[in-house]
Amino acid sequence: MKRAFDFLCALTGLLVLFPVLLILAVAVWVSNGLPVCFRQTRVGWQGRAFTLQKFRSMSLLPGAERGSFDAGNGRRITRIGRFLRSTKLDELPQLWNVLKGDMSLVGPRPEVRKWVEACPERWAIVHTVRPGITDPASIKFRNEEELLARSPDPERTYREEILPQKLALYEEYVRSRSFWGDLRILFRTVWVVLRG
Repeated sequence: MKRAFDFLCALTGLLVLFPVLLILAVAVWVSNGLPVCFRQTRVGWQGRAFTLQKFRSMSLLPGAERGSFDAGNGRRITRIGRFLRSTKLDELPQLWNVLKGDMSLVGPRPEVRKWVEACPERWAIVHTVRPGITDPASIKFRNEEELLARSPDPERTYREEILPQKLALYEEYVRSRSFWGDLRILFRTVWVVLRG
């Protein structure tokens, strides 16, 4: 039921939002040049690697597609990228990931291999479900970049403070997930984004 819901919603979303996606792609291209999308290898369901897609919101950084850590560095965020991030429109290309079956609309956010290897036992539990575009941790840490930007050591802050809290929320989602719970998370996500 969840997979069928994800597929239908992703297909409908891509069709209905195609003009918006096209406008955003052109805006990124005009502002930042090519490539329009940022692609990065993430670890998903059953520990399988897949390529996650977003509209590119930062200037190019060699190695970023493999998961180099540059969080909290606001200097690389472009003008159009700041808008895309604040509205979460940069995540829209992930509807294609949902359509392909790499992701779900709701589920733990997928991480790069580096952070999975930091806590493999806990991620083994998380990876029993498909990763998602949104989840309770995405809502709680909506302003994660701001938290990291204020840290004197963003990588350590992420590893020792943010990631453990995210994993606890991911594990709780895996234990208590339900179709109606997913709908509530979707509505909460929309509400938080619209509220700004």
